[in-house]
Amino acid sequence: MDEARRAVVLVSGGLDSTTVLAMARAQGYRCYTLSFDYGQRHRAELRAAECVSAAHDDVEHKVVRLNLDTIGGSALTDSSIAVPEREIADATAIGAPAAGSPAAGAPVADIPITYVPARNTVFLSIALGWAEVLGADDIFIGVNAVDYSGYPDCRPDYIAAFQTMANLATRAGVEGRRLTIHTPLMNLGKGDIIRAGVQLGVDYSQTVSCYQASADGLACGRCDACRLRRQGFLDAGITDPSRYA
Repeated sequence: MDEARRAVVLVSGGLDSTTVLAMARAQGYRCYTLSFDYGQRHRAELRAAECVSAAHDDVEHKVVRLNLDTIGGSALTDSSIAVPEREIADATAIGAPAAGSPAAGAPVADIPITYVPARNTVFLSIALGWAEVLGADDIFIGVNAVDYSGYPDCRPDYIAAFQTMANLATRAGVEGRRLTIHTPLMNLGKGDIIRAGVQLGVDYSQTVSCYQASADGLACGRCDACRLRRQGFLDAGITDPSRYA
C-alpha cells in the first residue's frame, strides 16, 4: 500500500458510508474517517461510526461538533418535527423516486422533512479542509441517487459543482493538485450496495441507519431510512442484521 495515498472518508455509521469506507480501503487508500455530531436525534450512529472506522483499519477517526440543531428546519435536528413513519409491512413502498438517477439540473420534487439544510455542503467543506491539512487529494462520500431520498445535495450535478469549487478555493487546487470527490455508490441500488459490501467483508450488524434509533442503536423499522435498508437486504437476498425495537 502506498503510504502517501491518503483519503478523507465521511462516515456516518450507516450502511452506505460504511460500504464506501470498505471500498476506499480496498482501493489502497489510507483512510482518515470523519463524522459529525451535528445535533442529530439519531446519535447512536456516532458510536457506530467509531466502531466501523476501527473495524476497517482507519488511520484516524475524527468527530467534528456542530450545532445544526440551532437552525433546525429538519426532523433530524428539531425534536418538535416528527420523523415520518409507515408501517413496516409497507416496506416496498418507499415513497421516494427510485427508478434511476435524476437528470443533471432536473428539479427535485417532494424534498422530505428529513432533509437537513446544507448538511452535505457543510460536511464536505470540513472534509476538504482536513484533506488539505493531511495532504490528501481524495474525499469519499456515500451519496446515492438511485435509492433516492429526494435530497438535493445527493445529486451528481451537486457533487460535480462542489468538486469544481474545491479546486478553485483551496491552496492545493491552485497549486495544481487535483482534488477529487469520490461517490462510488451514486448509481448503485441499495441491494447492489449491500452485495458489494458483503464481498468486501462489511459487518452490517455494526451499522445504524435509522433516523430515530434508540440510544443503544435499536431501529424503529418505520422511517424511510429503515425501509430503504430493509428493502435493500431483501433485494440482495441477504438476511437483515438490523436490531429493531
